[in-house]
Amino acid sequence: MKKILLWTLSLLMCSVCYAEDITIRFNGSSAKVSQTTNDSVKVTVDGARVSIESQYTSHKLTILLKGKSDDGQLRLKTAGKAKIRLDGLNLTSQEGATLDLKNKKKVEIVAAKGTKNTLTTTACKDTANHKAAVIWSKDKVLFSGKGTLNIVATGDGCRGIKTKKDITIEELTLNVTTTGDNLGEKPFGFGGFPMPNDSTMFGGFPGFPGGFPMSNDSTKLGGFPGFPGGFPMPNDSTKFGGFPGFPMPNDSTKFGGFPGFPGGFPMHGDSTIRADFPMPDDSIQGGFGGGFGGKHKYVASTKGIASKGKITINSGNVNVRTTTAGAEGIEGKQGIAFNGGNVDVLSPDDAINAGATIEFNGTHVIARSTGNDAIDSNPPGGFFMPFGGSNNNQDAIPAIVVRDGTVYAWSQVGSPEEGLDCDFSPLVIEGGTIFSVGGGMGEMPSVPTNETAKQPTVLLIGLNIVKDEPVTISDSSGKLLETVTIPFSMRRSASIVTCPAFKIGSTYTVKTKGYEKTFTLKENFMTVR
Repeated sequence: MKKILLWTLSLLMCSVCYAEDITIRFNGSSAKVSQTTNDSVKVTVDGARVSIESQYTSHKLTILLKGKSDDGQLRLKTAGKAKIRLDGLNLTSQEGATLDLKNKKKVEIVAAKGTKNTLTTTACKDTANHKAAVIWSKDKVLFSGKGTLNIVATGDGCRGIKTKKDITIEELTLNVTTTGDNLGEKPFGFGGFPMPNDSTMFGGFPGFPGGFPMSNDSTKLGGFPGFPGGFPMPNDSTKFGGFPGFPMPNDSTKFGGFPGFPGGFPMHGDSTIRADFPMPDDSIQGGFGGGFGGKHKYVASTKGIASKGKITINSGNVNVRTTTAGAEGIEGKQGIAFNGGNVDVLSPDDAINAGATIEFNGTHVIARSTGNDAIDSNPPGGFFMPFGGSNNNQDAIPAIVVRDGTVYAWSQVGSPEEGLDCDFSPLVIEGGTIFSVGGGMGEMPSVPTNETAKQPTVLLIGLNIVKDEPVTISDSSGKLLETVTIPFSMRRSASIVTCPAFKIGSTYTVKTKGYEKTFTLKENFMTVR
């Protein structure tokens, strides 16, 4: 009898442990709240908009969300940790974040096993506080569960997920889609100063739309990496012309900047085009001379997943789609770690972008950009390292590290955009499978060195990509090692290719429609033309 009582008590205690403190059932224009915990928790309801304020610090507040509403929202302000469980939730906010989290500690968002949950935001006007997202969080967020979570941002300026601190994703299927326009362009953002069509005027720092102005021979040394010959200056071109001083108009054969790129890179005869590469006529897009990371800056851009902290994906399936120019897919300011699962990103801008190291440790990743780099890392110090490459500086912070998994990085816009863009910082390849596609910078994309390529790697210059036609990699015996099918065509790509089967001294063949190249790996990194 004693054992039965203890067993019954144990079951009761367990049921209490897993009971939600608050259950919210959305039903059209209203929401019904069941609250089992009242101490230190305040709940207010306005139609289908629910606000919760919790002062708990030792107790993890648990919240269950169910039902459907076309005009609902949860605002959560917590002093401690919280868990939000989604169980068949379909919630749309007509203004502002559907989940607005003013958390001081980590919040877990869990998609219950086998459930489909959809969160949608149709308008985002709170751009001043940068809360323009379907899910906005002040602190860390963990996304988990064995269900599905769909994040849909249709409003202008609406991101999918935006956090001020770290994001972790595991187990669940997470689908993020943004379709609105960007809002509130910053006039002096990273891309330099918005410029008129007269590119002989100075373009700001850092970001110069491509006037040097230079002589007709635009292949001569111009600037960093395309200054307009400094700022308009006196006729004495030996004087300093800008930052930190550019020999000026009459003698354009001298170094034009810091430390002096060859006109950015050899250009067409029209030297009014942005100086680093032949580019479109959008002279607002500046960046480092226009092409190096040149972007508009918006108060609210329609990015898919954006964090000011680090993003870590451990498992599950993550799919991100953005549709507006300038809207990146996944952005982690303090880095991104892909540890497992599957990730598929399609974006007009960088599909995957970070301000620190991007690590691939076992995830199957497809990153595709229709208008910029597929995977772009900008670690501290990278671009300002001595040109000629911090790739050779083993003390530099790595931009991209591939240890395991599969990395398909495809930029379909052509030169100068790349599949893997390291901005002069090291690309480290220790293992895994990589197949990148991009135009590269004058056919020389970000590449590893013999020291940073721990696994044999090849740069294929001039690889002909045909839409939906398989690209195969075989060894000397004809054994098929890899097959990749790419959903666009590129006549001459610069592609980084490696796989665990590659061995020094062995011969391999890469073949696609209209192209076949056989090569023998003689060192850890080599270029094949």
